Amino acid sequence: MSEEPTNLTQLLDQIEDAIDKKEEDVSLGEILDTVGRRSFGPLLLICLVTIAPILGDIPGVPTIMGILILLIGSQLLFQYDHFWLPDWLLRQSVGKDKLKKGLQWMHSPARFSDHWLRPRLTMVTRGVGIYIIASVCIAIALVMPVMEVIPFSATIAGIALTAFGLALITRDGLMALLAFLFSAGTFGLIIYNLL
Repeated sequence: MSEEPTNLTQLLDQIEDAIDKKEEDVSLGEILDTVGRRSFGPLLLICLVTIAPILGDIPGVPTIMGILILLIGSQLLFQYDHFWLPDWLLRQSVGKDKLKKGLQWMHSPARFSDHWLRPRLTMVTRGVGIYIIASVCIAIALVMPVMEVIPFSATIAGIALTAFGLALITRDGLMALLAFLFSAGTFGLIIYNLL
């Protein structure tokens, strides 16, 4: 396993290096082995799928993502040494060529993000801050089934979770604070629609 990535470009490079050694499909388990099963930030970036309005609004996607985030957030909160995910999920795979094309497309946005993200206000992404981030992620996960019926709520939640993932990878407390704002927006939108 490589060193834990400290920015998005490093994360993408690690995944690309790993899939270059493969001759066929790449499973989620293999990707996680590459980036490290102790890395909460990269795991949260799986939530990028909920940002896309088309995918995030597909029935069932927010609930599945909620279960995944609940598993990850709970294990972070209770300080597990590494993250456990169910075998059926770890066995899910994607074609090597398709994954490589997607990763290459992501390099340009990753470089742009890396230009702006850097270690700052690190107390927000360490120590007690990690427990607060994990708790907010768990709270988002618990309301994700409700997002099935509230348009765009899953997208806002996906942005918040992705921002938390980026903040943890880069130790950027400012990004974590923005993630807290998006989280508040998610809960506000849900409460508004339920009242």
